[in-house]
Amino acid sequence: MTTHTSPGTAGTSTTSTCTIPTAHASRYVQQLCKHWSHNLAVEFDASQGRVVFPRDARGAAWADDAVVTFTARAEALDCTIAASEPGQLEGLKGAVARHLDRFAFREAPLPFDWRDAPAV
Repeated sequence: MTTHTSPGTAGTSTTSTCTIPTAHASRYVQQLCKHWSHNLAVEFDASQGRVVFPRDARGAAWADDAVVTFTARAEALDCTIAASEPGQLEGLKGAVARHLDRFAFREAPLPFDWRDAPAV
């Protein structure tokens, strides 16, 4: 797994998962992680990725960092967002969808069927 910066630790309380059908999941994991590695803590390889969004990113003041994980499978990309607050979670759902659609422009718009877990 390639590490670009030290990953943060998130004490999260709200989570959502999504399975995005695509035959190019590995490519998208690597593109997304390389893109975000320029200014975020990222770890990734060809089959999985982990991105830490700091609690104070872009002037925000969330309770804690958020962590987005990706797992590439043969016909789908699994994504999990673990956030500290519902607003942070919703913002990251949009960021993930926008970035994936940009990298997957030949397939876009991709279907994002987010499944929220009960808050902890």
